[in-house]
Amino acid sequence: MENVQYTTWAELFKIHARSHKVIDHIIPPAKSKEKIPQTAEEQELWSTLDATILQWIYATISHGLLRTILEPDTTAMEAWNRLCDIFQDNKHSRVVTVEYDFTHTDMADFPNVFAYCQHLKSLSDQLKNVGFPIDNNRLVLQLVSGLTESYNDVATLIRQSDPLPQFYQAHSMLTLEEAGLAKKAVSQPKFFRSRDLWFRHHFKDLIN
Repeated sequence: MENVQYTTWAELFKIHARSHKVIDHIIPPAKSKEKIPQTAEEQELWSTLDATILQWIYATISHGLLRTILEPDTTAMEAWNRLCDIFQDNKHSRVVTVEYDFTHTDMADFPNVFAYCQHLKSLSDQLKNVGFPIDNNRLVLQLVSGLTESYNDVATLIRQSDPLPQFYQAHSMLTLEEAGLAKKAVSQPKFFRSRDLWFRHHFKDLIN
């Protein structure tokens, strides 16, 4: 599991836990909201729920990770924290690597606008998840700076917008521009073929 996969997995797991009202088993609540099991029945219920959540964790990670974190009599929170520690280690080194990738991402390296935008957004999300969020303006400006020359017109339009558009709006503008460029590329060969036929016809008349 890569860092970005872990981030997605953790977020989906938390949503699943909240939907079953068991989020407290992996993320400790505020002291004022903490409910400590008092009776034997409450303790048994807590233990049963915790074992269920632990089973969810073990069932949704790789065998390699399972072997790494598996220990006897582990609680769901302990297993959760071990996974978190694995993927949060060397946090600053990770930030440097992702930041470099973010500032050196160019559209020329991707097959289309969608793939380019998705990659930038993914890098932005990775930085946010390690405590170094990228604001919308910087994300949009980086998006524009990595465009190829054929997108110069829409790049200028985005740069001159005040305020800058939201990332999803800039993405939409680029998608429309991409569609227009593709349509233009298809129509140009037809134009040149028609022009060539016209020249051949008229030159033939002149020769004859």
